[in-house]
Amino acid sequence: MTNTLELTVNGTARLLQHPGERTLLDVLRNELGLKGAKYGCGKAQCGACTVLIDGSPARACVLRAKRAVGHDVTTLEGLSDSVTGALSLVQEAFLECEGAQCGYCLNGMVMTAAALLQNNPSPTREDIRAALRHNLCRCGTHLEIIASVVRAAELIRGAQHD
Repeated sequence: MTNTLELTVNGTARLLQHPGERTLLDVLRNELGLKGAKYGCGKAQCGACTVLIDGSPARACVLRAKRAVGHDVTTLEGLSDSVTGALSLVQEAFLECEGAQCGYCLNGMVMTAAALLQNNPSPTREDIRAALRHNLCRCGTHLEIIASVVRAAELIRGAQHD
């Protein structure tokens, strides 16, 4: 069974032929070519597939694409400037502080951090740990990840004062 599905992804309305009950992750990666969100566990436990739905983190591996209709979906690619390609301040901070090793968790960490910082531009380390607690990092780069979020918060606050 095929039907038409309209999703707003990274600010652009996308009309898709959507067969059945495909996940949002499948549609993002295989229909739209957006590879930022990764397939990790397939059970919403690791965070590798995290996207933002209306600014809040969501696990795309278990979310049916049709449930995202009428909502704004933001992927890792959507954090960067669509015109210049410049990375977001959160992405810049993760690079600067080397907040990833293998890259397995990077998408989820960045997306969750972006949501956190949008709502709380001055999080404590405990706030950061609490926000990221459901994102699995296999390499154990937790200190660098927390430093990346702290740095992103500094960059965002600095940009707000410029």
